[in-house]
Amino acid sequence: MNAIEVNDLRTARAFIELPGQLYKNDQNWICPLHKDVEAVFDPQRNVFFAHGVCTRWLLANGNGEYVGRIAAFINHEKANKTPQPTGGIGFFECIDDPQAAHLLFNTAKAWLKERGMQAMDGPINFGENDKYWGLLVEGFKPPSLGMNYNPPYYIPFFDSYGFQKVYDQYTNFLDATIPLPERFTKIADWVMKKPGYSFRHFDKNHFDRFARDFQEIYNDAWSDFENFTPIEMGTIKESFRQMQAIMDEKIIWFAYYKDEPIAFVLCLPDVNQVLRHVNGKLDLWGKLKFLWYRNTTTIDRLRIIIMGCKKKYQHHGIESALIRCLQIEVLPRNTIKGVELAWVGDFNEKMLAIHEATGAKKDKVHRTYRYIF
Repeated sequence: MNAIEVNDLRTARAFIELPGQLYKNDQNWICPLHKDVEAVFDPQRNVFFAHGVCTRWLLANGNGEYVGRIAAFINHEKANKTPQPTGGIGFFECIDDPQAAHLLFNTAKAWLKERGMQAMDGPINFGENDKYWGLLVEGFKPPSLGMNYNPPYYIPFFDSYGFQKVYDQYTNFLDATIPLPERFTKIADWVMKKPGYSFRHFDKNHFDRFARDFQEIYNDAWSDFENFTPIEMGTIKESFRQMQAIMDEKIIWFAYYKDEPIAFVLCLPDVNQVLRHVNGKLDLWGKLKFLWYRNTTTIDRLRIIIMGCKKKYQHHGIESALIRCLQIEVLPRNTIKGVELAWVGDFNEKMLAIHEATGAKKDKVHRTYRYIF
């Protein structure tokens, strides 16, 4: 077996299409949109190339068949925020063969080491951690849009190579057919009526204002977390561009205190319930299939992608009020049966407590590993 660097259109296409071969018999897997994965590796669309580098490999067996893939990258804004300079690996896929997996890890390690790195985190994204992040270690069921899915046999690949857990990220599930706990609802309703507070859903006609509010809240809310780097406006615009086709303005909410943006919740329909039918391709035929299944499929799940609150306003019940705003909006539709509350690190005790207060139950766990050279 040998690793081949992705350096032309043919190998780039093979990199994108490889998972379709590996998962062809896995009923849980839903192919990510090809164009979204391609965007990660496009310097014109991924702002992280302004302060980072990235490359990819395919693994070929003795017959020249591709049996694995991996990407490696360095985000120079984060690399030196750990005790040792740390790069990243991601988009890992492999046949059930530890030797093949370790060869891919070794290839990425050598590339990172040549560029001064002393460790690698993975599997992570060359971008923000709201998508393509973490190894699925619990909850092997169909993924939501942008969420990593992998077979259980990937776990011993990472463990046997020497990767160590850095943190877990939890996705909790809220059964929307069961009323929220009475105490939670009372607190949320009380907060929503407090003088000075207001709650507004997203309006794409005022995108620039909401994008600035999102950036202001995000950069305050997470500033105390380890290895935090402020989110860039380019990243926000690209993320919203990718979400535009599936976005529902009335399930993205912002909280304000005397017109100061203080918190937000970004929620999306679980459009993977439709996208599972297009096999990652939104060409003309794929778009026609998407429109057909969008009109014939009832999307009955939502996913809270991210929720943030400025530090000054935490423990004031603002996050509970935002969830209540969502409930008041979606329950009358009589279509939503469940909500995924994602993507909370095991270190974020405040948000985990909010999830618990809603009655949500643990549904999936994605693990971020580190391997120190």
